[in-house]
Amino acid sequence: MHRLNIFISRFVLTAAITSLPVAMLAQTNKPSAATGTATTSTADKKFVRAAAQGGMAEVELGKLATEKGSSEDVKKFGQRMVDDHTKAGDQLKEIASSKGIPVPIKLSAKDQMTKDRLSKLSGDEFDKAYMNDMVKDHTQDVSDFKRESSSGTDSDVKNFAATTLPTIEDHLREAKKIAPKTTSASNNMKGSE
Repeated sequence: MHRLNIFISRFVLTAAITSLPVAMLAQTNKPSAATGTATTSTADKKFVRAAAQGGMAEVELGKLATEKGSSEDVKKFGQRMVDDHTKAGDQLKEIASSKGIPVPIKLSAKDQMTKDRLSKLSGDEFDKAYMNDMVKDHTQDVSDFKRESSSGTDSDVKNFAATTLPTIEDHLREAKKIAPKTTSASNNMKGSE
């Protein structure tokens, strides 16, 4: 009987030891209430960082448009970029913080070059260059937000993309509507010279 108890004890102990790594692995894969990182895929994290970076650039370039734009449409569009992207950026920062995802705090080198380039322009030249950049940027943004809203794995990030997408699509429509006006205004100025 004593041998049977020793055998059972060893069996139980061996089973417990061999299942310990599995239990520990299962524990580390559970979503943390504080970070939620277990459900946040690499693609979701990449989207969050890119959206934060792009939103920050839209705010900075929007401020520039309110100062340097010659057309009232361009100035209003720039202000809308500041307002809408600041609001979306704040929401995204909250999500990123809750997931432990670091977001950029300064413009990327590419965005800084765009800002520097636009800063040197004025009048119709600024309007045309800024609105062309806005059409290009928002075309990419719509694509990125659609992809995340349909295939994201983190429900918070996916929901952010889905709820923000209509605003981004509206920005693109508005930018496409204003951009030709800046081109024709620029062409009219050249024709009158």
